[in-house]
Amino acid sequence: MVQLYNLHPFGSQRVVPCKQEPAHFCCGRDVLFVASTAASCRVEVFAVREQGHCEPLGSFATLGPVLRMAHSQAGDYLVTIEEKSKATFLRAYMNWRCMSAGSSRVCVRMVGHKMEESYSETLREQMSIVEMPLSDPPLCVSCCPVNGDLLVGCKNKLVMFCLKYLVINQNLTVLDFERSLILHIANLIPAEVAFCARHIAVTTELDVLILKLELVQQSAGGTEQCAQRVSTLEKPVGGGVKDEGPSTHTLQLELDEFIICQKPVELLGEESKLCEIPITLESTELPTEDTKCFQVRYLLFRRFTPEQSPFGFCEETKLHSVQLLPVYQTGSSVTAHEETENKRELLSLFCFFSLPHVGYLYSVGKLVELISTYQYSEKSEQAVLTPQFLHVITSENLQCFTVRCSAAAARDEDPYIDTTVKACPPVALDVCTLRMQLFIGPRAICHFKNHIILLTKADTEDITERRKPTRRMLSRKADSIKSRTNSESEPGWNLYIINTVSTIQLYREMVDYSRTYENVKTESCIHLLSEAHLLVRAAIMDPRFLKSDEKEQLLRAFRESCAFLGDCYSRFDTKDYHLALPYYRMSGLSMTEVLKRLVSEDDEIQTYERGFIFYLTHSLNEDLNEELSKESANKVLRIFYLADPVQLPHIVCSPCMRNVCPLTAVKYLQKVEKIMPSVVLTLTKAFMALKMGDLMMYEHEMESYKETILACGFIGQPKLLRQHKEGIVMPTEFAFHLKEMQPGLLVAAAVALHENNKIELEEADTFFKMLCSNSENTIPQLLVDFWEALLVVCSQEEILQELLLRVTSQYVWRISKHHLPETKPLKTTEDLINSCNHFGLIFPWVTAVMSVGSPSDKGYHEDISKLQSLLCGQSINIASALPVLEPLTEAGNVGLAIHVLCNTRLGRYEEAIDQLLKRCPDAAVLYAQHELKDDSRAVWWNKLLPELCKRTRLTGNDCPVLISSLKETLSVVAMELELRDFLSLLPEDGTAAFFLPHLLHCSQRKLLT
Repeated sequence: MVQLYNLHPFGSQRVVPCKQEPAHFCCGRDVLFVASTAASCRVEVFAVREQGHCEPLGSFATLGPVLRMAHSQAGDYLVTIEEKSKATFLRAYMNWRCMSAGSSRVCVRMVGHKMEESYSETLREQMSIVEMPLSDPPLCVSCCPVNGDLLVGCKNKLVMFCLKYLVINQNLTVLDFERSLILHIANLIPAEVAFCARHIAVTTELDVLILKLELVQQSAGGTEQCAQRVSTLEKPVGGGVKDEGPSTHTLQLELDEFIICQKPVELLGEESKLCEIPITLESTELPTEDTKCFQVRYLLFRRFTPEQSPFGFCEETKLHSVQLLPVYQTGSSVTAHEETENKRELLSLFCFFSLPHVGYLYSVGKLVELISTYQYSEKSEQAVLTPQFLHVITSENLQCFTVRCSAAAARDEDPYIDTTVKACPPVALDVCTLRMQLFIGPRAICHFKNHIILLTKADTEDITERRKPTRRMLSRKADSIKSRTNSESEPGWNLYIINTVSTIQLYREMVDYSRTYENVKTESCIHLLSEAHLLVRAAIMDPRFLKSDEKEQLLRAFRESCAFLGDCYSRFDTKDYHLALPYYRMSGLSMTEVLKRLVSEDDEIQTYERGFIFYLTHSLNEDLNEELSKESANKVLRIFYLADPVQLPHIVCSPCMRNVCPLTAVKYLQKVEKIMPSVVLTLTKAFMALKMGDLMMYEHEMESYKETILACGFIGQPKLLRQHKEGIVMPTEFAFHLKEMQPGLLVAAAVALHENNKIELEEADTFFKMLCSNSENTIPQLLVDFWEALLVVCSQEEILQELLLRVTSQYVWRISKHHLPETKPLKTTEDLINSCNHFGLIFPWVTAVMSVGSPSDKGYHEDISKLQSLLCGQSINIASALPVLEPLTEAGNVGLAIHVLCNTRLGRYEEAIDQLLKRCPDAAVLYAQHELKDDSRAVWWNKLLPELCKRTRLTGNDCPVLISSLKETLSVVAMELELRDFLSLLPEDGTAAFFLPHLLHCSQRKLLT
């Protein structure tokens, strides 16, 4: 559906002072080229100044009447298709600006002609005409706006010429072309072509085909081999046309009386390969290292039938005005001397084509899809697409439609559009007609910058009727008519330059117009403001935006349009109410400013729509740096109490509401509690009680639930404990109070938040450090309590190992630095062993080692026992913990126990026995009894028994501990080994009386078995 508004996109209009009737015209940069009708064979050039002022620059002759013409901004050349003696010629006019400087010298050369330096020096001061001979007559032509390449349409083929910049010397660069590629397309007579960034759109009377030339990796075989491979891929399955035999002519005569219409077809993307239009590529450029190799990708094929149009006869239904429109990355610009492909980054590409009564706009960049359909009120003659508008001429009107190019391009450019961060009016938004301007006999149209060039030509009867004088003016007018020359007596044509108004002016008119719909709250208000927004967005995406005098005004208008759209989605009850949030964000308005726009100053009860509540809810729940004033915060309380009371506890906890009156908040919370009580609401009331200093009320609220339920209640609203300010975690007054009065509840709440993904581990570290006023490098005991509590419930292996290393590091640091915790730990070693399977029972041999420790270790007994318990468990990765445990190497019996535990976990039993026998032999047998089992049992006789025999021999009877350990070891070995094996282990110089009881025991065990 097309909306119709009566706006004023057209400003002043001026007449181009042409000497002859125009046949064709086109624009380029700051000039207008006008090709005269067949009689004169000249092209007039006009400089277009501000406000549409035209100044003649000169003219130059053509070979014959111009049939088609186009200007390329890249290279600044004019290309024409001219006719002479019933033959057509393709010519390019280079350096034509010399004509305006008064030079009449012209150089005509063939394309690809090699120029000597002495010859080419003259090209600097004269116009150069490049002849481009073709084997078939050229029918249509198009210049690529990105790099200046040229595409020529001929019967059954498209020929591509690459623009070349030939550097003659340091001061002279000459333009030339190289015919690089031919696309052979069977049974196709192109009516129009469009060419942009290797995309090709070609139309016949009723067919549209859009292609893309894609670069392929060139093989070692060279260009010829590559071209052959591409053409093989593109050949259709059906093959060529077969000889129809002698009956073909007779059948054709019979069919001449009928019109055969094929079915309408639309094929997009990969499906367009099924169009059965074979394409063969022929590379014609000289093979070099830089030769590009292409393959064809089909993007779109559409076939229309005359029956699709309910107007006129079949033969009147023909396609016209095919156009490819590029949209570049925002802020990428190009100057007059930067006409290379890499200077501007292409963002999106659009294709437009039209039937007499309907036009179609497609996106053909990243995704091929139909964006808009334009229904015309009467038969169209021609149309021209711009990033902001579609201008269409009919028999009596110049019509201006809006387009959706900027909406589609914005989504290609910014992935955050259509999220809660950014928004843009939808691509599917109905287009609208901004203006239908009456003109007599529009015939042709083109556009550049903010100008529309319009050729009008009235029919003879229109001129006669228009000039018929009234009786009162007859005598005076008759004299003036008679005095004119023959050419002036029939001026049925005019060439106008119509200035489109500035974007800002039209934007203001749209905004003013939208206010007529404001009070009735219709979708038309949103629609018109969306059009205004897209108008400004398109201007900002224009490459000329960075150099525009209106840059600041456009940016201001963009923010203002976002604010207006935010107002609409906040005030109106629409299904897209959620868009209020991203539009307000894009507007740059603060929450206070939005409240002033939407909330009345008096105390009257307002109706607040979903969009406004959605915006406030999200804004308040996010960690913004804005703090509302006391008055604004109290207004927000009242709004949510009336509109969404369930959210009230969460709103009160927002950092933006720091200045809210706690007494007012408690009153509203008490009203809500009567209807919908909850733990979060109770905690919020307790928070407000702390702010008021009412400890009795605080204690009453906190006693309403058990501590475990209260801890889980913080999951519903973590901001009761921590808030963010400028990206930094800040504990609340509630957290500080719990730290002093109920640290266990605080730690339990923090664990619940972590396990429910409400707080990250690093964030919790910062929280507890700030809560305890510790420096970055100091670990408070409360944080250690949190780590220990988290170990009880944590199930993620990665986080578990991180926590184990953290608590281990802290225990080691305190033991090595003789540093006592600043507060009493919440859990003892026994508590951890009973509640957490990562802490194990301390082994008896560890206790034996520690029993002979120094009294100085007693003050750190809790940290020592926790560390030992952790190493006695099976969870910690010992290999990762070794660097952390390094400071305890020389820490007496503490270090000994730790290192023996580590060696044991790593399977180094012999090293552990050496350490124990050297420093604490009392514990050696206890260690062996506990650790040397199953696969490690052989260590008893392979390591422990020989070591004890060796050490006892050296010390004799002076070390009774070694003797008793040897006896116990012999008893164990005697039970395990065969008599012969046992006997082989005994020392040859040993006392028989000492070893004999063990030998007898071993032999008796053998007899019993």
